[in-house]
Amino acid sequence: MRPLAPGLSLLMNRALSIDERYDFIVPVPLHWRRRWRRGFNQAELLARGISEHRQVPILNALRRAKPTATQAGLTSAGRRRNMAGAFQPRTGIDLTGKKILLIDDVFTTGATASACALALKKAGAETVSLLTLARADRRWRP
Repeated sequence: MRPLAPGLSLLMNRALSIDERYDFIVPVPLHWRRRWRRGFNQAELLARGISEHRQVPILNALRRAKPTATQAGLTSAGRRRNMAGAFQPRTGIDLTGKKILLIDDVFTTGATASACALALKKAGAETVSLLTLARADRRWRP
């Protein structure tokens, strides 16, 4: 993933409107154990490239409040339950009136994005926009 991040983030940046402005870019956080095992946060790698292209600062405004099961294989309802309460704003974060660009690698059902957006709104964000690298189509069967 690390060598791919610069090119992929460039493609993601092209998907954004050139007129849209954001105050902060927020990557979806990993639980510290998962990040330690993996060695990186893929959303953060993508966010770095977008930040460089857009000249918008990255703000690690969220933290994983609880470890969650891997989303793969869960139903839509199971994914929502899995993500419920999983994210909280970091202590001291005030996003009052701010426009946030939330970055994740894959969008499947929206459970992760919704949970993150809710936490960002609780911290005062005016708007939360989502940009993901991929959209999984769960209807497709090989």
